[in-house]
Amino acid sequence: MTHPISRFPVPAIDSLPDDVRERILKVQEKSGFVPNVFLLLARRPDEFRAFFAYHDALMDKPGGLSKAEREMIVVATSAANRCQYCVVAHGAILRIRAKDPLVADQVAVNYRKADITPRQAAMLDFAMKVALESHAVDQADADRLAPHGFDQEDVWDIAAIAAFFGMSNRIANATNTRPNDEFYAMGR
Repeated sequence: MTHPISRFPVPAIDSLPDDVRERILKVQEKSGFVPNVFLLLARRPDEFRAFFAYHDALMDKPGGLSKAEREMIVVATSAANRCQYCVVAHGAILRIRAKDPLVADQVAVNYRKADITPRQAAMLDFAMKVALESHAVDQADADRLAPHGFDQEDVWDIAAIAAFFGMSNRIANATNTRPNDEFYAMGR
């Protein structure tokens, strides 16, 4: 049985602007499939470009957070936001980046019981507060990260990733975006 990608129609790849089409084809070449979120967002090319520019600025840059830690933030906050697409898709990426399928699955279910370091637990505690109670975040919350080796730029990155994916979670949930079947087996 074939399920729709989302409740919204998605464009044919060959109908997209060159830059959007090239980005999608590059992802397809690398992963072997086109993640459904790319097809969904491609229906609005300007938003696609803005979304992925900010995504890349947050997730692909050097800094105090490893790529696996960045994905941990996405998975834990997406689970709290009940975003099936992001938990499944980024859970797959976390399994690959952390080289640990067990921890990735644990973080997806309940990071507080996961086999993670105290540093990662502090990072996720802060990310969850940003995701669920941003109005209550204060200096003391940021200060609790310093003993774990996080500087001000890291605190910004943790907050920005949690916030960006909060937006992404809401779009994926509102559009009923389905995770690709391929994600479930990745990194196992």
